[in-house]
Amino acid sequence: MRIDAVHRATLFAAIAIVPTLAAVPALAETMTIEHASGSTEVELNPETVIVYDLSALDTLDALGVRVTAVPDAPMPPSLSEFSSDDYEKVGSLFEPDFEAVNALQPDLIIVAGRSQAKYDDLSKIAPTIDLTIANDAFLEGVEGNARLLGELFGKQEEVEAEITALETTLETLQGLTEDAGTALVLLTTGGKISAFGPGSRFGDVYDLYGFEPADETLDVGTHGQAVSFEYIMEQNPDWLYVLDRDAAIGREGEAAQQLLDNELVARTKAWQNDQVIYADGGVLYLASGGVRAQKALAEQVLEALKD
Repeated sequence: MRIDAVHRATLFAAIAIVPTLAAVPALAETMTIEHASGSTEVELNPETVIVYDLSALDTLDALGVRVTAVPDAPMPPSLSEFSSDDYEKVGSLFEPDFEAVNALQPDLIIVAGRSQAKYDDLSKIAPTIDLTIANDAFLEGVEGNARLLGELFGKQEEVEAEITALETTLETLQGLTEDAGTALVLLTTGGKISAFGPGSRFGDVYDLYGFEPADETLDVGTHGQAVSFEYIMEQNPDWLYVLDRDAAIGREGEAAQQLLDNELVARTKAWQNDQVIYADGGVLYLASGGVRAQKALAEQVLEALKD
């Protein structure tokens, strides 16, 4: 069959288009994430990830997910590797270094709690999700965030294994607290003491572990309720669960053990029976919303009850 010059030119043009079309990259697969500050579309398996929330960092580390940058902040021992120069530092837990963030051109930024107020500003740079957890649905938030991150990074099986281990630990712990008596949660800082009740920031002792609260009327505010040594003596709990905030953030101050070692606290059943648990402050204060951190905290209480 004869091909004239016009048809020949048309045929060559069509052939030339084929490799061009084949070179067009496929669109990245994404998922829409509903979170505490809105809704964000994120590419699956994001590569350059900035994490401002240590609870999320705890979960990602437990799942074996690599992150690029973290805040320059105190880290609990379980996350100490992130203090090294192997990870870019992008500000503090409260104040991002926006220039550093922008230079990394991240695929994902994670905020929560302390960094939540910077969500709007960070979301202008890159897809940002807010994994803040509500105190009145804490365990659901821990597990929900873990499953979300597992789906995003293709770690669903690993997530379910972590959640099962956490729930098993909590069930065992709850079986021991049925007859353990009352508990009182205290935070010490700068020589002062605050107490926390059910539904509060550090209410896991009651809400998840199953201890009966020594005082059900305590304020559930972020900073708890300021109390005195006389108050602790009057409540006379069977157990004291103590968080030394100064030690948790690496600040010098009177240690909780020294602060509580006085005549009034010594009259409590908790002190007399050596039933004072000094929480792993770095984990509890900085990373408690992580799935691995939650298990570690529960295990510490479990061991105290077994002794």
